[in-house]
Amino acid sequence: MAKRYNSHLNMGEALNEFIQKNNLQKGIDKVDARDAWAKLMGNGVNNYTTNVELKNTTLFVSLSSSVLRQELSMGTSKIIKMLNEELGKDLVKKIVLR
Repeated sequence: MAKRYNSHLNMGEALNEFIQKNNLQKGIDKVDARDAWAKLMGNGVNNYTTNVELKNTTLFVSLSSSVLRQELSMGTSKIIKMLNEELGKDLVKKIVLR
């Protein structure tokens, strides 16, 4: 059962406390990474993206176009930097394009 507090918490503090107590940060990071990829890459790349999955610090991106995969592989360090800036933390260390 959840512990009750007499003091008032704002909604952000209450959500952060709930996330920490229930160990949900890893799952939220996965969703945030997927959303950041979709936002940063735009419709052109998203049309060929079939799956985006974050495992530990590696982002696995499945693409249906081998030409696009080759083009993106040339700039993985820039993509990692952009993703981490969008996420607000150093979450992605490596990108695997498949």
